[in-house]
Amino acid sequence: MKKVATNRKLGRTTDIRMAMLKTLTTDLIMHGKVETTLARAKEVKAIADSIISLAIKEKDNFEMVDVKVVKAKLDENGRKVTEVAKSKNGKEYVKVVKEEKTEKRQKDMPSRLNARRKIMKKINKVKDSEGNNVDLLDKLFNEIAPKYAEKNVGGYTRIIKAGPRRGDGAEVAILQLI
Repeated sequence: MKKVATNRKLGRTTDIRMAMLKTLTTDLIMHGKVETTLARAKEVKAIADSIISLAIKEKDNFEMVDVKVVKAKLDENGRKVTEVAKSKNGKEYVKVVKEEKTEKRQKDMPSRLNARRKIMKKINKVKDSEGNNVDLLDKLFNEIAPKYAEKNVGGYTRIIKAGPRRGDGAEVAILQLI
């Protein structure tokens, strides 16, 4: 009986291969599709389908809790309100006026927190063009998972063959979320 490898090596060392697959998976979730070679697309498809399945399973597993939040008080122009105060030794200084509010926030249940951590191992942290962090986990749990919630297990991505690449003749494929 012939033994079959469980995953493709893709001509890379382990650390480079894992980084490449992590980046491709991140791009797929962020943009909805990615163009790569057929072998890479097949590997990323398996990773992406498992991540989406986990997100679907845990999408509603949270509770809303009241959290006390202390923030700086803002004026009508959006600037912080300050006041002059005296220290113990008699010197004056400017301090920001604080206000305390209660906000409703989502608190993940333990299994959703674990799912979040598992997913973070398989995708990268991303910044948008302005340098702000993009919350891909939020996108997974709140946009992608509800879209596929009624779908049966698996099959959240598709591979479309795009023919050979011009330079080296490698088979190119487009991997996209359905």
